[in-house]
Amino acid sequence: MTAKNERLVNLVVCLMSARTFVPAVYIRANVNGYMESEQSADSFKRMLERDKALLREMGIPVETGRNPSGEEGYRIDPDQYALPEITLDRAEAAAIAAASAVWREPSVAAVFQTAVLKLRAAGIEVVPDDEVGVLQEGSARSLGDERAITGLLSAIDVGQPVTFTHRSARGRKTRTLEPWGIAGGRGRWYVTGHDRDRDAVRTFRISRISDVEAFEEPGSVVVPASANIQAIVNEAADLAHADGGATAEVWVAVGRAHGLRRMATSATPHRLGDDDGDLLTIDITSRSGLRRVVLAAGPDAVVLSPADLRADVIAGLDALITMEATA
Repeated sequence: MTAKNERLVNLVVCLMSARTFVPAVYIRANVNGYMESEQSADSFKRMLERDKALLREMGIPVETGRNPSGEEGYRIDPDQYALPEITLDRAEAAAIAAASAVWREPSVAAVFQTAVLKLRAAGIEVVPDDEVGVLQEGSARSLGDERAITGLLSAIDVGQPVTFTHRSARGRKTRTLEPWGIAGGRGRWYVTGHDRDRDAVRTFRISRISDVEAFEEPGSVVVPASANIQAIVNEAADLAHADGGATAEVWVAVGRAHGLRRMATSATPHRLGDDDGDLLTIDITSRSGLRRVVLAAGPDAVVLSPADLRADVIAGLDALITMEATA
């Protein structure tokens, strides 16, 4: 953090924690960033005025008034500066989690990771870790290999086609794509463009891509003006995650299992045995993904239907109990 930014943060903390208006003489004597300065009184006053103006430009309400001693001072009313309750839908939470996973440069990684931690501390569930991790080696549960994402973004930026290895249920195959763009759909990331092998528009989940190599001259790929990247990805994601319109009924304890609550299309109060809670209706877009979220909730979630999902979760719990018993 630069000296100026640190000084501004210290000033905000001082003015927010004060119960009355803080005079300038107190700020100069007690706030780091001002108290170390050997500048004249006029220079200090100009610095403080610039800092107050900058805070106000940033939307921080610095107020001026007189304290009980009659001295003019400054304060920040916490009620005026406090943020409203933060609510994110699944797509917005996924975007934050994805950003935290994609950016690993030290200058920005800490910012995104801190954002995710703060959201979770506030009770806001982002996409589960096994769905957002960008790994050095891609896996079916990750957003993808960081090197693959970097290679795709670089090729899109300069307009180059790419070759890559695509992993599917049928095995691995080298594909050649003129990439148009990257977009998120249903908590996953996809690249879409013109597939030269099939001479058609195709969309690929990035977690299944590796060994990205760009070729030909920059500018050789031209994105059609009519191409709607997000719409193409949404359609592909819907097809990839379709499960015949199946739904699950899951009981969750009061105030718990926030990840499941975010996935629900409806929730009604429901008592299970002696415990109060809610009955959630959840569209099954990924059976394995829903199973993982239920297992992560532990005793705070119980699958009531469908029977096969309930049996699958019970089997998973039994396996966990066995592992703990033998550990």
